[in-house]
Amino acid sequence: MANQKQAMLYGLATVLLWSTVATAFKLALRDLAPVQMLLIACASSVVVMGLILAFQRRWHLVFSLSGRQYAQSFGMGLINPCLYYFVLFGAFDRLPAQEAQPLNYTWALVLAYLSVPFLGQRLRKLDILAGLVCYAGVVVIATRGAVTSLSFSDPLGVSLAIGSTLVWASYWIIATRDTRDPVVGLFLNFLFGLPVIALICWQTEGFSLPSGTSLAAAVYVGVFEMGIAFVLWSYAMKKAENTSKVSNLIFISPFLSLVFIYFILGEQILPSTYIGLVLIMAGLWLQQKKVHDREQALAHES
Repeated sequence: MANQKQAMLYGLATVLLWSTVATAFKLALRDLAPVQMLLIACASSVVVMGLILAFQRRWHLVFSLSGRQYAQSFGMGLINPCLYYFVLFGAFDRLPAQEAQPLNYTWALVLAYLSVPFLGQRLRKLDILAGLVCYAGVVVIATRGAVTSLSFSDPLGVSLAIGSTLVWASYWIIATRDTRDPVVGLFLNFLFGLPVIALICWQTEGFSLPSGTSLAAAVYVGVFEMGIAFVLWSYAMKKAENTSKVSNLIFISPFLSLVFIYFILGEQILPSTYIGLVLIMAGLWLQQKKVHDREQALAHES
């Protein structure tokens, strides 16, 4: 039980950090282009993860991989951080935070669907029902309540938000075959991805970066969303004796995020956002029941 309590504390700390990042995204994007924000955040993340590895005395693991694993680091780095965050930041650049953030949470459902052809998992009726409920919420948010007209507030922004879920779910499917230490693997992915991001930034927006709130917000994203939050969540999963209880903490994050969005960004939260978010969370809860049921069955068998 002590381990489970520690897992819940790590999980709650992670959820609190995740709840702030939508606001940080928008603050950074006020004066930064998405690729400039990505460059600052990725560089900050590399520094903080390097410090974490040094503090944990696991820095030597960075130099103990095979040539194939370093090549894997480059390939995965092109997906995350390069492609995923560029698409995600592009969505936040075009959409209000209250719209982009809930849409991004559907990645867990996309992961369940992609696991069928790529990991050989079975698709249950509950997964289909969860998808219908989730994407009903997506339509409500994306149309700002004008469901019958199907008039999307920003079609490209919505496409980028949904596209980010496909990229993120694909990344985690590829990661199932990753034998590297999780923190070492993420550090190397970001380290190898950083020069690519810098080259794209140099060729497009340039390196003229503003100071002040936008710069601080981009650094915050790199340190906490890309770095510390990942480590805390890894600890939560490692300590958990009941992973479904810890995983269910993610349902707090989008609602708490709306509080930060309202008070810090000053966005007036639309009724359609609340309705759509409740539908998305209900769909994800239905999908999570599969994990809970599997854990219960394993508990009874043991």
